[in-house]
Amino acid sequence: MNTVLDQMKSIGIIPVVVLDDAKDAVALGKALVEGGLPAAEVTFRTAAAEESIRLMSENVPGLLVGAGTVLTVEQVDRAVAAGAKFIVSPGFNPEVVKHCCEIGVPITPGTQTPTEMEMALAHGLNLVKFFPAEPAGGLKMIKAVAAPYVDLKFIPTGGISAANVRDYLAYDRIFACGGSWMVKKDMVAAGDFEGIKKLVAEAAAIVKEVRG
Repeated sequence: MNTVLDQMKSIGIIPVVVLDDAKDAVALGKALVEGGLPAAEVTFRTAAAEESIRLMSENVPGLLVGAGTVLTVEQVDRAVAAGAKFIVSPGFNPEVVKHCCEIGVPITPGTQTPTEMEMALAHGLNLVKFFPAEPAGGLKMIKAVAAPYVDLKFIPTGGISAANVRDYLAYDRIFACGGSWMVKKDMVAAGDFEGIKKLVAEAAAIVKEVRG
């Protein structure tokens, strides 16, 4: 489990991927690896998610593949069977968190309030998603709410962009950031994987600039 989390921290920005067609999964995965952000949080918002995770896991060496927008225990099992190495949920679902802990799969549940953060700590987690980051007050909110929870780290997602990600990454309580600006759906649909690779490389350069 720690190896997966270490990889996520090292990568710094986790691309949040929405795929409508699994045929794009391998090409997109290769663009992420070649661009320098070798991770994909494939969201369970589409019917193609499970097969996309499977194809990426089997055909893109060096890519850390996880599942996002996971709402049920059944989705956890499907995602893990397909090859997902980590689970991300938009909110705090105790059943999903408990199941992931029992099967040894890292989960970063969505939190926004001190109550949800304390629920995560009570389940033995010290890493949570902060979602939706920008609408919920952004880095200012994270800094305020983080103060009482000295062991908690955050992966802010939602409204993160090339324009503000530096500020997030510079704060020592930010484990990594989730973002979709480098994997735009229209670019995927158009097959513009070279364009995606360029945006990914620019994002990877920001991580290196801020974190060395």
